[in-house]
Amino acid sequence: MRRLVILLVAFTLAQTLNAQLHEIGAYVGYSNFIGDVGSTQYINPNHLAYGAIYKWNRSERHSFRASITRTLLEGKDIKSDDPARQLRGLEFTNTITELTVGIEFTFWEFNLHEIDPQGTPYLFTGISYFNYDTLFLENGRIVPYGDDNTFAIPMVLGYKTTISNNFILGLELGARYTFTDDIDGSNPVNDKADFDALKFGNINSNDWYMFMGITLTYTFGKKPCFCY
Repeated sequence: MRRLVILLVAFTLAQTLNAQLHEIGAYVGYSNFIGDVGSTQYINPNHLAYGAIYKWNRSERHSFRASITRTLLEGKDIKSDDPARQLRGLEFTNTITELTVGIEFTFWEFNLHEIDPQGTPYLFTGISYFNYDTLFLENGRIVPYGDDNTFAIPMVLGYKTTISNNFILGLELGARYTFTDDIDGSNPVNDKADFDALKFGNINSNDWYMFMGITLTYTFGKKPCFCY
């Protein structure tokens, strides 16, 4: 009896795994920074962002999703609409490498059993963990002194459509609310140094960054049965 139960559980798990439809592909787009240095426009893509993406379609309405993305964030006061920032004239760059996991929800059923083209808007959220350069203000210039890691909350709105039996094209706009205020060097923190006198801007508001781009994924695995 024990062997029969083990075999039954193993068979059930195997069927469950084989009954899922997976996606793997690439992301390419642009990013921009929102903080205490540079432009105050929320959607102002100015640097290339690229990465890889994986999805496990759990039902017609939701998928588990993971991605890794890399981009360069930049802020230049001269490009701001704020006269005070233009007069200040600071600028910075920061390299971001981000790992994100979460859940994607579709507005409508996205059934890949259908022969006809499928399309739907979707929302994605979860948790991001990213590496960035730590910066501080020195002699009127923002310079690096190391690197750090922290979390962010992704908030993404997109639209995806099938373009063939195995390829899905997506267009998305996403924001990241970060758990740091040091991407632009305005609020540096270091256990070995006292940077309090070098802080500037609104130190009570954390940094944001935006993504806008496309995803192209290839589907594989047995077509899922969502009839449960």
